[in-house]
Amino acid sequence: MIELVYFRDCPNIAPARERLARALSDLDLCASWWEWDRNADDTPARLRAYGSPTILVNGLPVGGEGVEATGNTCRVYRDEDGRPDGAPSLEVIRAALANLRIEASP
Repeated sequence: MIELVYFRDCPNIAPARERLARALSDLDLCASWWEWDRNADDTPARLRAYGSPTILVNGLPVGGEGVEATGNTCRVYRDEDGRPDGAPSLEVIRAALANLRIEASP
């Protein structure tokens, strides 16, 4: 299962969506996932603690542990050179999805 947690005004949601879609395409996986606005009434309580954007693969946050967020906060990731980035890198997302593919194999 792939989930994307965000809040509506997060400036980093578009790059996170684009990288997730690209990683799924690169690995020839079905390009679909669940999206959860952490402020929506129907968002499960377990997801409301994540900062935005957080990509979860089988319940585990991509790019390390999720940041506990008491309000609408943006997550900060690190790119391959250690610089701050607002979304997980394409490589990190691919690695998480490759593990998903391995788990789903017969």
